[in-house]
Amino acid sequence: MIKKGTKLYSIFTGSCPKCHQESMYQTKNPYILTDVLKINEACSHCHTKYRIEPSFFYGSMYVSYAVGIAFGVAAFVISFLFLGSSLKTAFFAIIGTLVVFAPIIMRLSRNIWINIFMHYDKSLAKP
Repeated sequence: MIKKGTKLYSIFTGSCPKCHQESMYQTKNPYILTDVLKINEACSHCHTKYRIEPSFFYGSMYVSYAVGIAFGVAAFVISFLFLGSSLKTAFFAIIGTLVVFAPIIMRLSRNIWINIFMHYDKSLAKP
């Protein structure tokens, strides 16, 4: 289990990078596609603004590329090396994985990006 107070906790839960008390997203479920990227303006607990500047999250596109590559490589390794499928089947496994996990990849990328610039503050955590 990932401990509260670490960057990994905020990245995997989508919680506020400063206090880890609430989700940054208006909807917890990333598969509600109309709301996948809708984030709150600020944390209701510590009042941290999530939109640091206009178009702040454009940088997460670069992170998204790397995260997508990681998911694709994992799909290839599982499909081709572990299950012994053909290259053609492995290709379709990669495409399927990227389509199915696209909402999660988008959120993970945003979470990683904001956690590069913001750090956990123990004084803001609930006692």
